[in-house]
Amino acid sequence: MRRMIRILPMLLSTSLLAHEPVDLEVVHRIKQEALENSRVMDHVFYLVEVYGPRLTGSPGFRGAADWAVERLQEWGLENARLEPWGPFGQGWSYTRFSAHLVEPQYEALIGVPLGWTPGTAGVVRGEPLIAPFRGGSSRRIRATSVDRYIKEYRGKLAGRIVLFSELKDVEGSDSPLFRRFTEEDLEDRASAPTPRPREDFDYRDRDQETPARPGGQRSRRQQNRLNQFLSEEGVALLIRSAWRGDGGTVFPPYMGSSNPKDPLPPPAIALTPEHYNRIFRLTARGIPTSLEVEVRTRFHTEKEDSLNVVGDLPGTGKPDELVMVGAHLDSVAPGLGATDNAAGCAVMMEVIRILTALQLPLDRTIRIALWGGEEQGRLGSKAHVEKHFADRATMELKPEHAKLSAYYNLDNGTGRIRGVYLQKNEMVRPLFANWLAPFSDMGAGTLSIRNTRGTDHLSFDAVGLPGFQFIQDPIEYFTRSHHSNMDVYDRIQPGDLAQAAAIIATFVYQTANREELLPRK
Repeated sequence: MRRMIRILPMLLSTSLLAHEPVDLEVVHRIKQEALENSRVMDHVFYLVEVYGPRLTGSPGFRGAADWAVERLQEWGLENARLEPWGPFGQGWSYTRFSAHLVEPQYEALIGVPLGWTPGTAGVVRGEPLIAPFRGGSSRRIRATSVDRYIKEYRGKLAGRIVLFSELKDVEGSDSPLFRRFTEEDLEDRASAPTPRPREDFDYRDRDQETPARPGGQRSRRQQNRLNQFLSEEGVALLIRSAWRGDGGTVFPPYMGSSNPKDPLPPPAIALTPEHYNRIFRLTARGIPTSLEVEVRTRFHTEKEDSLNVVGDLPGTGKPDELVMVGAHLDSVAPGLGATDNAAGCAVMMEVIRILTALQLPLDRTIRIALWGGEEQGRLGSKAHVEKHFADRATMELKPEHAKLSAYYNLDNGTGRIRGVYLQKNEMVRPLFANWLAPFSDMGAGTLSIRNTRGTDHLSFDAVGLPGFQFIQDPIEYFTRSHHSNMDVYDRIQPGDLAQAAAIIATFVYQTANREELLPRK
């Protein structure tokens, strides 16, 4: 009896799978094109080396967007375009950064300007002043901490180079920086979370792989108060320690704002903790210490709407129905935006290239979207969903809402795909299991019923549309590259991106040609 109980679910699953045949000949052709004729690193090169960084509203973003539209047009996409969704606020970029410890002995300093902060008035030279802000993290700032800081330092900071952080502990780690998921990791993701009573439910719970966004409106108000005080005091330069990281990797804290109505902070930079700590210790011991720093930045306030890149590959059988793929094109200030998220954009562009190169028959229209404003709260994808599918606030549905089969997203770094987060949509499990089966030898096969948060598939999920993010090996995403100065081309894993393109192209082909739309929650 126990044996029969164990076998029944397998039989039921097999029965369901039998209704969803996979065209293995097409899968073979997709694999061959994706793995043996890959162009994915060509896409990465232009997005990262030529146009990075790509902050929303910056020249880098616009250059990358124009380049992507040209590539999509070359591949025959209909109506490849820049779709406006703004206004966003103000863009930002920097054109020069240099930082040096001059006394007591020379050292070139590793650091980055903080996003949306102004440049210095030429080269700033001088002795630093220790005036650390206490009582709040880089993402959560308490009003009492701001009050205390203003009271303590009013009238003391004019014209000074201010050391704004405490000493940062630099601890050795016995955990590897580079990591792939083990079988135990994947088994954990495949298991359903422990149910909890509804009264204990907390909507703020997040998947452990997804960091929280910078603080909410309350924290932003306190940051604005602090920025206004520091600017009015006439701080010449603010220096902060990276909020985490070591060995030359800088994960900078937040400081400025893309909202032109918010008060500007003084010029601000972040240094790798080892360099910041040296300056702090020298100053604290009264050793004559001198710095030279220069930062040049630009604010881009052109009255132009913010943009997404959108293009359609028309279907032949049901052209009014859609399958979407997407990734966010924008990046943050410190690095070049390689793993976050040129990797995802390059894979989705490669998916389109594969489908057009093989001239595969597609019943439904395929739409690619490369989003702007993701780093500020998924602004681009939210706007696209509201324009084409539904208003989240009112749940007023647009005609296209009934026509979208699925949206597939990639935004967890450069790691290979190991499976899919189902977003609590149990009905797609047998479909996805069947579609992943030809990729079991590439390590993909895990299906997690869990939600995963923090990226653009949520804009679709929020209005009842099937939106999915893939499970990816972490590689060095949170240990080295995510939102750091080391988010660069050399952190990309080419083979992993080629594998991801093959899997997603297969998912798109299957979704476009199955008889019915994907089931919804």
